[in-house]
Amino acid sequence: MTGLVETTDRRPWLLTAILVAVVYCAVGVVFQGPFAWRLAAWLGCAGAYAVHLAYENFRLHNSARVAALHAAAAVALGTFGLAVAATLHRAFVAVAGADFRLYAVALVAWPMLTALPAFVVALIISSVIARFHTHA
Repeated sequence: MTGLVETTDRRPWLLTAILVAVVYCAVGVVFQGPFAWRLAAWLGCAGAYAVHLAYENFRLHNSARVAALHAAAAVALGTFGLAVAATLHRAFVAVAGADFRLYAVALVAWPMLTALPAFVVALIISSVIARFHTHA
């Protein structure tokens, strides 16, 4: 007799990470300008981050480490998108002889510099959630 093996599709996390990354990038591009706008961008991204972590923990029931990895992946993708947007903006607004080396560095540096803190914060938050939340 063959046993029934439950299979789950783990791809929803990737689609969610891409969607949240698009939100991060869009918020960063749309809310550029004065301090109040930048503050609105930070609050919007913090809200998206919190919703993403809640989804990872409560809906997908992922471990703290997996939820933190997924959140960090979304942040890295979002900041990569911002680096691409900044590079494209510079390409279309640049005067002759513009130096694009810093923009090339940003394509790698921004995702790395933001993913690590996003992972650490998500790991702490998800660990606290896992400690106090019992699966119903």
